[in-house]
Amino acid sequence: MKLIIQIPCLNEAETLAIALADLPREVEGFDSVEWLIIDDGSTDNTAEVARENGVHHVVRHPVNRGLAVGFMSGLNACLKLGADVIVNTDADNQYCGADIPKLTAPVLAQQADIVIGARPIDDTEHFSWIKKKLQRLGSWAVRVASNTDVADAPSGFRAMSREAAMRLNVFSAYTYTLETIIQAGQSNLRIASVPIRTNGDLRPSRLVKSISSYVRRSLLTILRVFVIYRPLTLFFWVGSMFMCLGLLGGVRFLYFYSVDGGAGHIQSVILASLCITLGMLFYMMGFIADLITTNRKLLEQVRVHQKQEFIPHREAKGL
Repeated sequence: MKLIIQIPCLNEAETLAIALADLPREVEGFDSVEWLIIDDGSTDNTAEVARENGVHHVVRHPVNRGLAVGFMSGLNACLKLGADVIVNTDADNQYCGADIPKLTAPVLAQQADIVIGARPIDDTEHFSWIKKKLQRLGSWAVRVASNTDVADAPSGFRAMSREAAMRLNVFSAYTYTLETIIQAGQSNLRIASVPIRTNGDLRPSRLVKSISSYVRRSLLTILRVFVIYRPLTLFFWVGSMFMCLGLLGGVRFLYFYSVDGGAGHIQSVILASLCITLGMLFYMMGFIADLITTNRKLLEQVRVHQKQEFIPHREAKGL
């Protein structure tokens, strides 16, 4: 059994050594534990610091491609290296490395495909009051969208089985945290949460440059994932709202037509026609998008089979 711990990095030379020193070299249930760094176009000596501190593998992007792309590059590299379980953590030492066995235990016990570390958000001192509330709100929205019970959706501290890693695809370049949960939930992967500890703040978050920007990007990510994975439901509800408005406009015109011949209420007919037309268009878009989603699922299955061909065959215990 092989565990690979991956860390996406961008100019992390100052904090990477601290984060690596906190990682375990041995984890119960695994024959070997390896470390992998994704150097996402760093302009400092992040890669050199990684090698000096005993990192086994370094994946380098010539330019910065974004956190989500770095995350996926790491997963693909870990799969090629024969990982049975993959743990993702951050280079700023936010998460406690000693809690990695908590993440991997449910995967080893076949109780979950993905395990996400739930931070003690209310007790985290460097989180502002509004950030704590937004974290809670964001996690609730992801639970609704993914039909899962994830306590801390933005947490990047997570473990996943080889099968789960093969099935994940991230379309956003901003972050992988929310999209992978929603995608996993829609793909019927088992997701669990375990409480974890956090370390002191070494530097400000680079992902959350401002609260408004983070909220906007997160909402767009959730909407985009709904369009990709639940298009029929989304377009049906939007189309139904326009259909209801159109019917109300039509009923209004018919009422006045029966009372006084409908004089002066031609606007209701125009509004009703417009809304009903838009509603029908949204219904059609939903059906077309649903067909595309079905085709995407088939392509994902083909992609999983392709990955299985180049991944070294390992006899995993229950994975």
